[in-house]
Amino acid sequence: MAQVANWDWKKLQNGSDIRGVAIAGVANEPVNLTPEIATILGKAFASWVSQKLGKNTAELTMAVGRDSRLSGPVLSQAVMEGIISTGAQVYDLAIASTPAMFMSTVTPGWECDGAIMLTASHLPFNRNGLKFFTPQGGLGKSDISEILELAKLNDFANSPTPGSIIQHDFISVYAEGLVNKIRQGVNHPTNFEQPLTGLKIIVDAGNGAGGFYAEKVLKPLGADTTGSQFLDPDGTFPNHVPNPENQAAMESICQAVIDNKADFGIIFDTDVDRGAAVDNLGKELNRNRLIALISAIVLRENPGSAIVTDSITSDGLTHFIEQELKGVHHRFKRGYKNVINEAIRLNETGQESWLAIETSGHGAMKENYFLDDGAYLVSKLLIELAKTHLQGKSLTDLIANLQEPAESQEVRITIQNDDFKSLGNNVIEKLNQFVSQQTDWEIVPKNYEGVRVSCGSPDEDGWFLLRLSLHDPVLPLNIESNVVGGVAKIANRLLGFFQGIDYLDISTFSGIK
Repeated sequence: MAQVANWDWKKLQNGSDIRGVAIAGVANEPVNLTPEIATILGKAFASWVSQKLGKNTAELTMAVGRDSRLSGPVLSQAVMEGIISTGAQVYDLAIASTPAMFMSTVTPGWECDGAIMLTASHLPFNRNGLKFFTPQGGLGKSDISEILELAKLNDFANSPTPGSIIQHDFISVYAEGLVNKIRQGVNHPTNFEQPLTGLKIIVDAGNGAGGFYAEKVLKPLGADTTGSQFLDPDGTFPNHVPNPENQAAMESICQAVIDNKADFGIIFDTDVDRGAAVDNLGKELNRNRLIALISAIVLRENPGSAIVTDSITSDGLTHFIEQELKGVHHRFKRGYKNVINEAIRLNETGQESWLAIETSGHGAMKENYFLDDGAYLVSKLLIELAKTHLQGKSLTDLIANLQEPAESQEVRITIQNDDFKSLGNNVIEKLNQFVSQQTDWEIVPKNYEGVRVSCGSPDEDGWFLLRLSLHDPVLPLNIESNVVGGVAKIANRLLGFFQGIDYLDISTFSGIK
């Protein structure tokens, strides 16, 4: 244990997750998530759950799953060995999704005391991480800090009777829940068991953990899944990054829908907590379009609900939610835990909120434990797809009145100083002052992150948002315009402001068109 005595445990924390480098071979990225570290983290989580529940560790049942990453088998085994050393029992769920791991804590007959998912979402192949769950949901930032403090102390007593590792196929149980959800939601008048009969629906799992959706959800429902791609787990991710925000990934599923003349396309990230879709014309249903589509469904079921989104959603989406759907658009901070926690807070104050969703594809619904579950979100869309198919209509009719910008672009401005948080906030403060001197720019009220500005001149007709990244020395700048050339005009005015700040690298402005 001497070699981990001075380990920098804090470096493993990434908000409400643990992430690190698990495989050597990438320059300047030394391994800091080793099997030994993973074993200690398993012990720490079992100890933490034991303290929270007031149970002995020998009374605990835990679940461990993983995505397709190359380091997954070794690290998951190490985590499980750490857990059983405390006397707890472990269900080895092997390849699973992050949402399924939470569901293992609340599904009748399973009801594990805690669960761990080994994943680093869409990050490169050499990374891995741990996400933790209890029946109350995903752990928060302060919980992760407590677990890491226990790991740092590394003062765990081995049980005289170690627990056992039992292999289970929980992903089939989880998938069956989605199948039943879709059957009941569609309630097909003549084919209750297979309500997706007659629809060609293809899945792109990006060689992550989402391939089960084609085999275990769509096929039992009668869908034709011919043309589905990259369903087999492969931690080298040989085809494209499993990430609905990745341009190459979206182009791949869009082309697959066109080539196979499919009615619908589905794409997941590596661990299936995010998803996006493609319509029958090969057009993306992600970001603002995905939010608009699921909002239309949610607000029909729950009129007047607040829809909580991250800060970079468009003005057109606000108009659509509030004017077309008669809901409330509550634009909040970036970060999936931020939007989820804000929706929970709104419900506690008396403002109903049934949906919390980021433009990244993280979508969580009140009806589903506020769990960010890409497969559940997609299943809600499939229910509507089947219903509109029966009526001879199109799913995208729901968002026919969504106003979309003519242009949008994100620029990431690097802060070249270690004290990036205070300097970044200083830039935002200076920008507030700069905007106040512009006659046709106006700071948007009810803004919870950075500074959002409405640009009123006819040749700009849009908005921009400057905020500080959650974890990196970066100021992301998002610009949207309703007129062609508007983004460049807004950017050119901002360039003069940024050029006066010597610790900013603004070379990315050269990419604005």
